[in-house]
Amino acid sequence: MSAAVLQYDFRSDTVTRPSPAMRAAMAAAEVGDDVFGDDPTVKRLEQQVAERLGKEAGLYVPSGTQSNLIALMAHCERGDEYIVGQQAHCYRWEAGGAAVLGSIQPQPLANQPDGTLLLADIEANIKPDDPHYARTRLLALENTIGGKILPQTYVEAATALARRHSLSCHLDGARVFNAAVAQGVPVETLARPFDTVSVCLSKGLGAPIGSVLVGPAALIAKGRRLRKMLGGGLRQVGILAAAGLYALEHNVERLADDHANAQALAQGLAKLPGLKVTPPDTNIIFVEVPADIAPAFAEHLAQHGVKVTSAYGATRQRWVTHLDVDRAAVEQALLVASRFFANR
Repeated sequence: MSAAVLQYDFRSDTVTRPSPAMRAAMAAAEVGDDVFGDDPTVKRLEQQVAERLGKEAGLYVPSGTQSNLIALMAHCERGDEYIVGQQAHCYRWEAGGAAVLGSIQPQPLANQPDGTLLLADIEANIKPDDPHYARTRLLALENTIGGKILPQTYVEAATALARRHSLSCHLDGARVFNAAVAQGVPVETLARPFDTVSVCLSKGLGAPIGSVLVGPAALIAKGRRLRKMLGGGLRQVGILAAAGLYALEHNVERLADDHANAQALAQGLAKLPGLKVTPPDTNIIFVEVPADIAPAFAEHLAQHGVKVTSAYGATRQRWVTHLDVDRAAVEQALLVASRFFANR
């Protein structure tokens, strides 16, 4: 019988498993009925995330998709419009929820290679006050986006532009802690220009579930009603919120390890013939693979226990580092990849 193939999962930072210490924190959590507002662990998590990001209040929700949707529906009414990037998660990867469930029209703009939206494009697409148009209400940005960090000078300029036109501003900050750690700045600095920010706990921070939406108290109160409407009201959910509290205490600064591992992985992959590697800002690497070898290379990786996300006939791969793939896993994945080319 052949030995079992070890698994190295680089598909996403969502695949992390709760550590024994995190599980112990979950088992010990004090709980109550959160729909009644009785769960002290949820309250503590909402307060801590809000305080870290410099906002008045927080709302714990099951997923980042629901967090973004609640934010869009809280900022916009039926028939309103939000400006967003073509590659933004809350436009491209969330099943059209804003349009389907919120009757909110997206106005998608082309993302530039660095993830930004051109300021001129934003301004040109803010609709005049005319009954022929949807009412432009909100600018939605994402940081990090595809692992890229938005320059803070750009964020300040884009949100200032939005304010001049009386727009609100939302940040999909699913990986905003990655951006803060990579730049060595407080996460509050990155959150300050925005009315609302969505933070994911189940990506690089390693919790098994959950996001927190933070913002002004009145808007978060509106969001709490929307959470109930969308089926996100949960009961003794402090068991899960405890994992988020543990993640905030233990798994933020260590994101630097993921970034260092991504750099090592990118440098190693870039040495392999034909691969074009985009140097990572944080923990996400994109690799362009020649079409003539792409399917075989993807199959080789899978057969040898290296899991990556592939699209478009496997010619574009996404590799993501996280707390469950250490430097040894990176080195082993590079060894597997190099063997494919050595055998050709």
